[in-house]
Amino acid sequence: MSRYAVDPLTALQAKEQAQKLAFAPIAFQAAQSLRELGILAVLDAAGPTGLSAQQIAERSGVSEYGAKVLLDMGLSTLVVTQDGDNYVLARLGHFLLHDAMTRVNMDFTADVCYRAMSHLTETIRSGRPEGLREFGDWPTIYEGLSRLPEKARKSWFDFDHFYSDKAFPELLQRIFAERPKTIVDIGGNTGKWSLQCCAHDEDVHMTIVDLPRQLALALDNAREHGFEARIHGHPMNILDDSQPLPDEADIWWMSQFLDCFSPMEILRILRRIRAAMRPDASVYILELFWDRQHFEAAAYSLNATSLYFACLANGNSRFYHSKDMLDIVEEAGFVVAEQVDDIGLGHTLLRLRAG
Repeated sequence: MSRYAVDPLTALQAKEQAQKLAFAPIAFQAAQSLRELGILAVLDAAGPTGLSAQQIAERSGVSEYGAKVLLDMGLSTLVVTQDGDNYVLARLGHFLLHDAMTRVNMDFTADVCYRAMSHLTETIRSGRPEGLREFGDWPTIYEGLSRLPEKARKSWFDFDHFYSDKAFPELLQRIFAERPKTIVDIGGNTGKWSLQCCAHDEDVHMTIVDLPRQLALALDNAREHGFEARIHGHPMNILDDSQPLPDEADIWWMSQFLDCFSPMEILRILRRIRAAMRPDASVYILELFWDRQHFEAAAYSLNATSLYFACLANGNSRFYHSKDMLDIVEEAGFVVAEQVDDIGLGHTLLRLRAG
């Protein structure tokens, strides 16, 4: 049974939650300001006794008025508590300040998604990433990644890498158990996976498939790390059928790549790989599926990020339910030889063979 099959709220609880949703953007901005203005850090340093609003204002360099309106909202959102006249950092505030995942997620929301989300209704109606106009005139965000404002670009890559990087150690052991000599890394982004593979195995050769602008960055990184002889580039738009895929490989690899496409586009991509690969080759898909998460917060985060895909990425992609992806895999002519959940921070690894 789905975790959402039963309404868990009473009428009173539902009405209370509705008010919180109504003011959720303001609550988010207040939490962001408490962090960015140094107020949370001041409270963290003060310890369990806390500080008065005046003391917090003096130590953070914020006006007492500014400190108090933020702190009082912090009380309502449980970011801080109060002991007499003193404000004290709560557990939630501690995680806002110190937890790496929370910081990455908040920065991504603030710097990449926030303004764009005002175009969400228009996006759903049109099927196009209408929020992308906040950054530039590109058909998808991927063409514009290298031209995003520095703060937004850093937050985008920090978010993208945070989740994939945690899975690398286990993935390397699994992938290289096959002793591959050649790997095609489709959607290689900045080349981090290819760099990891070359560092792990001194004989493997990598070919990164990506859009020309993104591929140039990946190849720069390969040269910087001394792997230019073993990391090769194949510039192409994977959806352009006139552009051929690379020559055959032992492994075809896609990490957090297929979630960037619609179901029909995923089917086209997998069928292209199926036609190009050797019969004995393996195809690996590393993805985050919202239904395969143990924690409610993880599923919540993935479903929220799907709205980023809609409003900013390309208007038609998302983090999928695992059954939806497995149905596409089967239709493309593959069989799942192995499925491993709970890699890193909730990834699922699919190993496919030609059916």
